[in-house]
Amino acid sequence: MSDTQTLIENRPPSVAAVFLERVAATPDAEAYRYPVPAASGEGPDDWKSLSWGQTAERVYSIAAGLIELGVQPEQRVALSSSTRVEWILADLGILCAGAATTTIYPQTNAEESAFILSDSGSKVLFAENAEQLAKAREKRAELPDLTHVVVIDAAGVETGDWVLTLAELEQRGAAYLEKNPDLIKEKVGAITKDQLATLIYTSGTTGRPKGVRLPHDNWAYMAKATAATGLISSEDVQYLWLPLAHVFGKVLTSGQIEVGHVTAVDGRVDKIIENLPVVQPTYMAAVPRIFEKVYNGVAAKARAGGGAKYKIFQWAAGVAREYAKVAQDNYRRTGTASVPFGLGAKHKVADALVFAKIREAFGGNLRACVSGSAALSPEIGYFFSGAGIHILEGYGLTESSAASFVNPGEAYRTGTVGKPFPGTEVRIADDGEILLRGPGIMEGYHGLPEKTAEVLEPDGWFHTGDIGELSPDGYLRITDRKKDLIKTSGGKYIAPAEVEGQFKAVCPYVSNILVHGADRNFCTALIALDEVAILDWAKENGLEGKSYAEVVAAPAAVSMVEGYVKELNEGLQRWQTIKKFRLLPRDLDVEHGEITPSLKLKRPVVEREYKHLIDEMYAGSREA
Repeated sequence: MSDTQTLIENRPPSVAAVFLERVAATPDAEAYRYPVPAASGEGPDDWKSLSWGQTAERVYSIAAGLIELGVQPEQRVALSSSTRVEWILADLGILCAGAATTTIYPQTNAEESAFILSDSGSKVLFAENAEQLAKAREKRAELPDLTHVVVIDAAGVETGDWVLTLAELEQRGAAYLEKNPDLIKEKVGAITKDQLATLIYTSGTTGRPKGVRLPHDNWAYMAKATAATGLISSEDVQYLWLPLAHVFGKVLTSGQIEVGHVTAVDGRVDKIIENLPVVQPTYMAAVPRIFEKVYNGVAAKARAGGGAKYKIFQWAAGVAREYAKVAQDNYRRTGTASVPFGLGAKHKVADALVFAKIREAFGGNLRACVSGSAALSPEIGYFFSGAGIHILEGYGLTESSAASFVNPGEAYRTGTVGKPFPGTEVRIADDGEILLRGPGIMEGYHGLPEKTAEVLEPDGWFHTGDIGELSPDGYLRITDRKKDLIKTSGGKYIAPAEVEGQFKAVCPYVSNILVHGADRNFCTALIALDEVAILDWAKENGLEGKSYAEVVAAPAAVSMVEGYVKELNEGLQRWQTIKKFRLLPRDLDVEHGEITPSLKLKRPVVEREYKHLIDEMYAGSREA
């Protein structure tokens, strides 16, 4: 048995036990950094730190406080908050109490929040602030199981009755621990590997969300398997901004606890650019939309700088992609990421002119990024790789505890999601669907045995619903969602995500795109532009002062996007090409239910909402 297999197979029974091991091993080492407003109320945030020992003190107080409130093993405790250090403390406290965390996105409306609280049977809710508390108060009559709400930010909150603050909970817990000093050790020691740890409701691109039951063994496995990949070390500094209500964000906390590195936590997306030079992370994870926005922002800025500056950027982008492709190909064949002398010389010039500035914007120390949740355009991946920011695509689902595949360090291959985690099995079904089996696979859907049986076979194979291909040496490439494949009226199959990803690499102004063509004789597209980028473009093209809706309706904007559509079509098969498109009057967003909180496109919602535009594009064609 290899050292990796031994590490994974001898894992502790719970992620709470992994946490106790970490605290015992490095109590004085830095665990978390988090921002607090400057004392003056103006200027940049101050960043404070917690050691593992200080983290444990707060976690144990939270755990004891929950036990004192009457929370029992496997009872659900919900968390409705943005990503912040208190989210992690509360989650660990819940787990160390032997309870199970139910995650709720803070953007979720009162009705959907009430559904999750009711369906999960949550006994306690951690609410971030008065806004989150108000949702629970509105639906209190429908939530007989909910006995307490713990508010993290108490500003504007009236406590009493069933509401208390996080500070009050910790005080009660600390007092309870004084009388029961062995409480946490006993509770954690009693947790079994099959005991429920987390109930995550899928954000759902269609239909009502389903609660995914993830026992402690899933997270203990993820902790050990993440460490076994060798991608992170105790010297790393992670910047964590992803929603912790989503499984992609949450899995990052398990690996960190096992390895023991520092994590800087701040979920405010509008602070990412400001925070990166301060935190100077060595690695971070993100969804493709973030890399697309950075790429489009750099391209748009270069274009606004004038013809010469934009030509330099285009030349440098071409060099980056060529450099990355050649280096990866050579590494695959020889084990060395070498490039010819001439290409290396061009790369040095491009680095000085363009790439170094991009790396500096990421903080200057970024070694690698992990991209997941959706497909990243290979052209964008090659660009960043050639610029010295290696994006390691990974793959997993809520039902597989987030991480099932990841690209392996220097041997990464852009356009693939890498190799399976140690201990995870994969096979491709006859219809191309990816099937997974291993310690990361869920127990099932909460209260939905029939839904569970549809995707989970008795022998443990999980049907992902994704279509993919495995290379002879084990690298997986995702081609599309099984249910999202388009079949035209001419019988041709099209993977819309592939076409959409290519357009995002071509057009620096796009925010979202939906390719439509099922049962039609040609493909069309609904395109939403990035508001900041297109309004900057408008200033340079005689449309300054116009609103977003006015700009995208202008013939000049339509003509500009048409040029990028033609560029896209040049690289597509005839049946894939976009024959017509419409610019949407606003961007797609979570509030309108058009994308999920993890930024996945809800195709049925968008197609239903903009049916009139789709019908308009097909009106007058031979099929109409």
